[in-house]
Amino acid sequence: MVAITPGLAGEDKLAPTDSRYVDVSRLPWKPTPTKGIDMKILLIDEETGLMTALFRWEPGTVLPRHEHVEIEQTYVLEGSIVDGEGEALAGNYVWRPAGNQHVARSPNGALVLSMFLRPNKFLDGDLAGQELK
Repeated sequence: MVAITPGLAGEDKLAPTDSRYVDVSRLPWKPTPTKGIDMKILLIDEETGLMTALFRWEPGTVLPRHEHVEIEQTYVLEGSIVDGEGEALAGNYVWRPAGNQHVARSPNGALVLSMFLRPNKFLDGDLAGQELK
């Protein structure tokens, strides 16, 4: 496994088994392929697809239909995310098994912490065939 935190100052000086202390406020927000959703990657392993990230959803954002290739976990820090199966409010956690397909929305905006074992596959619209990284 070759996991990194993109933009982590001094990571190149750490030994492979050293802990990585991340000042999340110093990491840049970067756009995702979905307009209205930005992310801060806390950990990524490009070889395996493992990723932990903060996602900031603008009010009214819709994430097109996608499939979770492996288990995906999300803890809602602020706001809420909604789909056809339910709503996760601030302080709630939702996880989705491999094969789950849905369209996600955030009517009033959200800040979520999500963990992926593999990137999502987008199924509809302009993002069809793309993976979230």
